[in-house]
Amino acid sequence: MSDPATKRMTLDEFLRWDDGTDTRYELIGGFPVAMAPPAHNHGALAARLAGRLEGALASRRPCRAIAEAGVLDPDRADDFFVADLAVTCAPYSRRQYLQDPILLVEILSPSTERHDRRIKIPAYQQIASVQEILVVDSDARYAALHRRQGDQWIIQISRGDAGIISLASVGSEIPLAELYEGLVFEDDTNG
Repeated sequence: MSDPATKRMTLDEFLRWDDGTDTRYELIGGFPVAMAPPAHNHGALAARLAGRLEGALASRRPCRAIAEAGVLDPDRADDFFVADLAVTCAPYSRRQYLQDPILLVEILSPSTERHDRRIKIPAYQQIASVQEILVVDSDARYAALHRRQGDQWIIQISRGDAGIISLASVGSEIPLAELYEGLVFEDDTNG
């Protein structure tokens, strides 16, 4: 068992590091940062989205959806992110990080929302292969789809049961009513 990191790490050191627990980490500025275990809604949303993505990709192999995908920040050698879900069409690799992602998905929770929006999304937008970034809220029926159009990013917002997420990168439409079916929120005003 390795000791928890108390000093700055390189990406290679981080990828070899094991703290001896099941804790998941991201590398931020050279330091490992523990990720909180996902809440019920987060896990349910991830499973539902993964199923929809895999279904849409079944006829497009080697394209595949990957849960908890390692993602490198193209502008920094001391960052390693873990996307909730990702899609790539690159051939299979044994690397600990994703090659040429076309879609990255982050499911927001209160503890990660600020980091996801301010750090991860801008870094994901710098990855040349990424066509879309989907941000899904785990506390409300809300999704924001960031889509690359040339040198710009366009954001499409979907809200409530009538909302639909249209993923051009995988050729799938996901109604929010199906995605959020049966989930309960603290301030739920939609039933």
